[in-house]
Amino acid sequence: MARQRSYTVAAASLTCASLLIASGETARATDEIQVYNAGIADVGQFTIQQHLNYVALGQKDPPFPGGFPSNHSLNGTPEFAYGVTDWWELGLYLPFAVQDRQFLSDAFKLRTLFVSPHAEQQNLFYGVNFELSYEMPKFAQTRWGLEIRPIIGVRNSQYEFIVNPIVDIGFGSKGEADFAPAARLARNFGNDLFAGFEYYADFGEIGNFSKLPDQQHTLFAVTDFKAGVFDVNFGVGYGLTPASDRLVVKTIIGYAFPVPGQKRDANMRMSSGPVNPFIHAAARGFQP
Repeated sequence: MARQRSYTVAAASLTCASLLIASGETARATDEIQVYNAGIADVGQFTIQQHLNYVALGQKDPPFPGGFPSNHSLNGTPEFAYGVTDWWELGLYLPFAVQDRQFLSDAFKLRTLFVSPHAEQQNLFYGVNFELSYEMPKFAQTRWGLEIRPIIGVRNSQYEFIVNPIVDIGFGSKGEADFAPAARLARNFGNDLFAGFEYYADFGEIGNFSKLPDQQHTLFAVTDFKAGVFDVNFGVGYGLTPASDRLVVKTIIGYAFPVPGQKRDANMRMSSGPVNPFIHAAARGFQP
C-alpha cells in the first residue's frame, strides 16, 4: 500500500507541475485512438500494438499554418511496451502519417503507465498514464508535448465502463492545456466477441473552451475479438461537429510476447489494457 501511495503522490505532483508551466495550443493526433483500461503487460513481458486509423472523410483545411489536413490520411504508430512491475509499464511510440503517397514521421513518444495492480481482476480499477512527445512541424505547433491520462473504470462479467479524462499539454509560446476526454462502454457477447461504443472529444483550452462547432466530438462503434494469438480492436467513428473528422476507421492489432521462463498463456494481456478484458479476467479467475 505504501508503494502505491508513493507513486500516486508522485503522479499527482507531476500533473500539477505540468499544468502550471504549460501554455498555448496543442493539436490532437489520430495516431492512437484508444481508451486505456488499466491493464498492463506482465512483469518482464514485451508487447506490441500496431495502430492504424484512416480518415475517410476529414478536415480539408490544415489545423494551423504548415500543418496537413486530415482528409484521406492514414495515421498510425507501432507501440512497444514492457512490464516493469505489476503496477508499472513503460512504452515507446513511433507515430507516422501517410497522405498523397507521402510518408510523414512524427518522431517519437515515451510513456509511463501506473495502474492498480491486477486491474483486469477488479470491479473498480484506476491508473494514470504520462506520455511525453517530441513532434514534427507538420503535426503540431509545439515541439514538446505531454499527455496526462487518468484511467477510471468499472466492470463485471458482462459490461465495462471506462473514462479517460485526458489533459493534452503543449509547451512553449504556442502551446496550451486542452481537455480531451475519452470513454468506453462495452459488452461481452460470448465466443470472444465484444462490442460497444467509444467516445473521443477535444473541448479546447482549459478555462477557455472552444465554441461547440469548433470542438471535436466523435462516436465510434467498436468490436473486439481474438484472431489466433492476436487481439484485434476495430471501429468506425462518426464526427458529431463541423470541426470533427466526419468518418474515421480505426484498427489496433496487438501481440504479447511470452515471458521468458514461463509457459505461454493463450489469453496473454496486451499493453495499455487488453483489447478483450473479459477474456483475460476469466482466465485469471475473476468473479464479478
